[in-house]
Amino acid sequence: MKAKEFIINVAKGAAIGIAMIIPGVSGGTLAVMLKIYDKIIESISGLRKHFKESILFLLPILLGAALAFAAAYFPLTLALEYAPFPTMLLFAGLMAGSLPKLFKDCRTEGFRKIDVALMLIPFALVIGLCFIPGMGDVDLSENMPWFQYILVPVIGVLASCALVVPGISGSMLLMIFGYYAPVLGLFKAVFVTPLHAIGVLACFALGVVVGFFTIAKIMQLLLKHFPRATGWAIFGFVVGSIPAIVVAFFSEYGSDYLDAVSISVAIVLFIAGAIGTYLLTAYAEKKFAENKQDKESTDPSTENSI
Repeated sequence: MKAKEFIINVAKGAAIGIAMIIPGVSGGTLAVMLKIYDKIIESISGLRKHFKESILFLLPILLGAALAFAAAYFPLTLALEYAPFPTMLLFAGLMAGSLPKLFKDCRTEGFRKIDVALMLIPFALVIGLCFIPGMGDVDLSENMPWFQYILVPVIGVLASCALVVPGISGSMLLMIFGYYAPVLGLFKAVFVTPLHAIGVLACFALGVVVGFFTIAKIMQLLLKHFPRATGWAIFGFVVGSIPAIVVAFFSEYGSDYLDAVSISVAIVLFIAGAIGTYLLTAYAEKKFAENKQDKESTDPSTENSI
């Protein structure tokens, strides 16, 4: 890989990394916009057959994502500390902006009565998770219960959805389950309790890596054999995630952070987030269509023989 191509892929990975850390923004959607989603899935799926080529492509993407995470960490933690309600409403708006594109994609695959159930089940599941007692009460400190060492890798698997499932935000999943702030807090805890913090982060990273490869395979199979059902399930999940973020806020912060100013700012940020994600997904769709058209125009098999 040439140095220029390596740097470009690092930059693309950084953009995806920022999307992965912000709840409501799908790294998979951004990968589509940057024209590398198909290549990422192919590299993951073909890791055994084409190990060297896959690693050389994935390495700068992962490096860029790690650098972006480091850069976005402190602004996000400060925003959640001093303006939690506006910040979380921004996240909800980012999710809402992706709905028109998801709905349009689902409609292209048709609609049946069974699709209503496929949409409502994940919707109800996401909302129901928010009302499980103790769901938002996550302790990842040195005194955390032993079973968290089992749950943290599982949560890491869910977080990996941020990249391999377009329209799904892994960070948003962490927020719904109550792990978003505690996981972010581990990076600060490295300077206080390094052995514990690094150990828990290693468990989380293990889950992310396992999920990264496993979910990519699963998504390939689902989209190949059950595209319509998969699309409606994802749509129902995203719709349910919007009120779930609001419920997650009240579960973690209560009403102490609410006042006229914060509510007004939150509404503005919700609208801005929705518009921003809508424009982003629309641009991604346009670029994907252009890329597909370019491939078809350059593919000899699509040309009419004379």
